[in-house]
Amino acid sequence: MKTRIGRLPAAMHKNGVSQTVLIKNELGLHARSAAIIAKIAQRATASVWIVKGNKMANAASIIDLLTLECPKGTRITITLDQPSDHPLLQEIAAQVEAGFGE
Repeated sequence: MKTRIGRLPAAMHKNGVSQTVLIKNELGLHARSAAIIAKIAQRATASVWIVKGNKMANAASIIDLLTLECPKGTRITITLDQPSDHPLLQEIAAQVEAGFGE
């Protein structure tokens, strides 16, 4: 999988599938919650991205996710390069919406 941290290409959402969710847990996106996302994303057949504003991170990388600095109340968008990975998008979204079980 590619590793990329940086600005979101304008065309990224044209062909992919995405869903926006709100970080609800008190500690925000921290190491444990990033590890949960990364573990799910690593099962994808193509890249999964987490987007915050105009920055994005490879969801399969804990370090990349932590660089987004997402406290409680942050809106993030989960974006897939491969639409067939949609069940994984739903799984990540469910974890975020459940506050990662915290």
